Amino acid sequence: MDRTTACSKKMEAIQQFQLEGEVIRSDIYGSGHINDTFLLVCRISDEKEKRYILQRMNHEIFTRPEELMENIVGVTTYLRRIIIENGGDPDRETLNLVPARDGKMYYKDSIGCYWRVYQFIENSVSYDLVEKPDDFYQSAVAFGNFQSLLSKYPAQTLHETIAGFHDTASRFEIFKKALEDDVYNRAKSVRQEIQFVLDREADTHILGDLLKSGALPLRVTHNDTKLNNIMIDKETGKGICVIDLDTVMPGLAVNDFGDSIRFGASTGAEDETDLLKISCDLNLFELYTKGFIEGCKGSLTPKELEMLPMGAKMMTYECGMRFLTDYLQGDVYFKIHREQHNLDRARTQFKLVADMEEKMDRMAGIVRKYS
Repeated sequence: MDRTTACSKKMEAIQQFQLEGEVIRSDIYGSGHINDTFLLVCRISDEKEKRYILQRMNHEIFTRPEELMENIVGVTTYLRRIIIENGGDPDRETLNLVPARDGKMYYKDSIGCYWRVYQFIENSVSYDLVEKPDDFYQSAVAFGNFQSLLSKYPAQTLHETIAGFHDTASRFEIFKKALEDDVYNRAKSVRQEIQFVLDREADTHILGDLLKSGALPLRVTHNDTKLNNIMIDKETGKGICVIDLDTVMPGLAVNDFGDSIRFGASTGAEDETDLLKISCDLNLFELYTKGFIEGCKGSLTPKELEMLPMGAKMMTYECGMRFLTDYLQGDVYFKIHREQHNLDRARTQFKLVADMEEKMDRMAGIVRKYS
């Protein structure tokens, strides 16, 4: 569906939520690429205003928005209760949904688009890029705390908002099918990258097998653990709230940790073409590991702690494999801005994987230092 058409229903949606005051402004907000997000400003009196976040959910990517919202309602309601029990501030430390006039936590408009409203978290900011090392550390503490707060939540009751999202073995089978089909005749030019993926087939089962055996517990996972999904208090500089809960679903804590390392501890951009610039910065790895384990507050099992470096490697490998798969399929999933963009992305991830493999013992030593 065209975004302009979908967003034409914004005013219809606004009128259906239980907002305090009169809406006097609605501006496009944030840097997200999936949902359409607006900042609403409501006038309560001449001296007082209140702000909200309005979002149109992208139901072309999240094809079961009602299940997605069931996840978010369950998790945020639980978080609010635990935060209150811990003496925290539930209005700032978790997202708070605003109900629609019919009592539901979302509204389906007249053309089938789904909308929701959150209370705005005042005096906070999020960053798209790490501006200083402490930002990365604060995100680690926040995501670790997210794990700690939800450590007793029944993860198996959550819906999979994207099926098989971090099922690396299934991703490998999709890669093999793309390689077999080779619809754009690209395989012959990327034999080295293909072999890199094939050589690590056995690794694709490691984390999944540990989950099946019970050695790794099923957890509530965020699955998009980037810095810009943390709200940071403007005054203290501390991470206060994890946001963007659309991909919250059952998974492995080591994957959440690993995806942060993949993105945040790399010495280069995700699509850097000069591979000499790409490595895993062990100082940043240590900084994040320290913060994440502190935030988890003892909620991780010894096996989870042991497998944190493997989580970093496997999330990087899986991401690179997805980029290469998309390149073989003709760049149909990830947006590209130049020829071979997905191939450049894949090569960057594979260079990072190779570097992690060389540093695995040191990474394991860092985890033991803080465990």
